Amino acid sequence: MICTGTSEPHLKAIASELQAKLKGEHGVMPTAVDVYPMSQWVIADYSDVIVHIFHPEKRGLYSLEDLWSDAPRLKLKL
Repeated sequence: MICTGTSEPHLKAIASELQAKLKGEHGVMPTAVDVYPMSQWVIADYSDVIVHIFHPEKRGLYSLEDLWSDAPRLKLKL
């Protein structure tokens, strides 16, 4: 899953809310979370799903969507 946050605090808030919801509603915890504010990229590993949370500039720079261009895209309402 790839998503975008508008600032470093927003990236952290998205990651925290995702972790809280998955733990509370499904009992799922990440196996690893890498949060480096200066990188503007948060990665949360949930074994079956890897969550990438980017600042807009970094999302464009790394362009992970291009690596998975043949995968279906889903819009999620959170």
